[in-house]
Amino acid sequence: MITWLTDTVIGKFTMTFLISMLPVVELRLGLPYGIAIGLNYPLALLAAVAGNLLPAPFIILFIKNVLTFLRDRIKSLDGFISKIEERAHLKSEMVVKYGQIGLFLLVAIPLPGTGAWTGALVAALMGLPMRKAMPAIVCGVLAAAAIMTLVTFGAIHLF
Repeated sequence: MITWLTDTVIGKFTMTFLISMLPVVELRLGLPYGIAIGLNYPLALLAAVAGNLLPAPFIILFIKNVLTFLRDRIKSLDGFISKIEERAHLKSEMVVKYGQIGLFLLVAIPLPGTGAWTGALVAALMGLPMRKAMPAIVCGVLAAAAIMTLVTFGAIHLF
């Protein structure tokens, strides 16, 4: 199984896709990983962008209910959930001030605490409808992919 994930194009694509789905690292790690393991750039880009975008609509649609469910069922998670909501609220200031452009910027800047997961969480907690949130998130992910492409290929040329 491990060999399949590291030695085949489908396996490399799958790993790049899965890494890009993870919160915190998202496409910022997925795209350089895909390129580093030898996946050609268009496939690495496709896997990273698709993997990064897949969770966003589900977060927007379901995160409030999931957090409420967890808070009601597992009392020990209350503090953790409150921290998540507090961080999202702090990040939402840019979205409140600049609207969809602010959401785009929140997703596009490839730094820790930003990205599609954070953007979708902020959109959900602010009550932004999917039709307004997803275009900004998609454009933000594409911008982050462009930035990470420049960083990745710049780093490759340094070495």
